[in-house]
Amino acid sequence: MVRDMTEMNLRSAYAGESQAHMRYLIYADRAREEGFPNVARLFTAIAYAEKVHATNHYRNIVSKGDALTVSGAIFGTRSTSEDLQAGIDGENFEVNEMYPAYLEVAKSQNERAAETSFRYAWEAEKIHAGMFEKAKQSVD
Repeated sequence: MVRDMTEMNLRSAYAGESQAHMRYLIYADRAREEGFPNVARLFTAIAYAEKVHATNHYRNIVSKGDALTVSGAIFGTRSTSEDLQAGIDGENFEVNEMYPAYLEVAKSQNERAAETSFRYAWEAEKIHAGMFEKAKQSVD
């Protein structure tokens, strides 16, 4: 049985990664429409990675029923450059705040499977942020 605080963090991470997956697919469409096919491919690839993170978190959720989740979703972008900045901001939030905190809770509660899920996502998000930063420099 996963302890309550780790369970809540898994649910929030699942929600955030699921929303990032959809947001990045939408951003890919916009990048394609604006004539940035390589940026569209980048968003599509990272969207897939976010789906993998969400799936891993979901597999570690054990309780049943509804739950309130919190996500750092960013809305209101209107251009590929803004979409890339939203991606940078979202990934940096996960890298600098969300996953380090979730990892510490999982460690303190001796929840090894959740810890592994959080760590893998955290390491990937660092790479995603850097990729978005390079793409934004090119687009700008």
